[in-house]
Amino acid sequence: MSNAIVTSDNELQVSVHSLHVYPVKSCAGINLRESLLIETGLEFDRAWMVTDERGEAVTQRAFPRMALIQPTLKSFEMILRAPGMLALHITLDTVEKPVRAKVWNDDVAAYDMGDLCAQWFSDFLGAKVRLVRFDPEQKRLSERRWTGEIEAENGFADAFPLLVTSAASMLELNRRLQVHGHEPVTMARFRPNLVLDGLEAHGEDPLDEITIGTDEGAVRIKLVKPCARCPIPDVDPLSGVAGHGVGDALAGYRADARLDGALTFGMNAVIVEGFERTLRVGMNGSANYRFD
Repeated sequence: MSNAIVTSDNELQVSVHSLHVYPVKSCAGINLRESLLIETGLEFDRAWMVTDERGEAVTQRAFPRMALIQPTLKSFEMILRAPGMLALHITLDTVEKPVRAKVWNDDVAAYDMGDLCAQWFSDFLGAKVRLVRFDPEQKRLSERRWTGEIEAENGFADAFPLLVTSAASMLELNRRLQVHGHEPVTMARFRPNLVLDGLEAHGEDPLDEITIGTDEGAVRIKLVKPCARCPIPDVDPLSGVAGHGVGDALAGYRADARLDGALTFGMNAVIVEGFERTLRVGMNGSANYRFD
């Protein structure tokens, strides 16, 4: 049975199922009850990144164990915990020397977080790495071929400020996994920022804009590009071990002609309106369809 509620020919009701941020790129995420929307997406999302000795991004693609690094955000600090490691406390308003960092093809301004942070990550990952923080003065934009006239800023996210999925999409994937004898998985595998209720499975795919009413005014989010999935969804966030069940399941039904057959799950999105407004779980909104 469909759980979509259509209010007009081109509009349906949605609500915020869950909100997620990933303070350190490619490490574990945090489930939030509420989050402030800023120019680069949800506050603190991908604000920090692990780099190699050349300043290039280090991710779960090379180090699946990064999934085991669990952040906690407090009022004035971020605490990182990982198996076998003492907790690492990082003051939110402290950085060290300015450096350059590379995230995919973008060379950006950042701040090194110091030798203690570098040693902590190096010890856990077994490789010489450093931790950097995105420079908020840096303006790193998504590709205009997808965003059009919108200048969408990013921190250390791959390419867009937000990733939107739906609870129904997760249910459908788990149904297919169980049919093939696999255990169900959680949304943590797909690292979304905003998960919606009120849609059919993969009902986010054809949406154009989502409008959510907040206490400060409307938040408008435009869905611009399907999210092609790399091997990270096959990394078990509880063990840090890579498998293949999720990729195999997606290959059975999510080859996306819009991206030349790439496997997709979720939609990359940009912010049209609503900076400095707070999103909360349970907030209601509406969505309309895109006409290509």
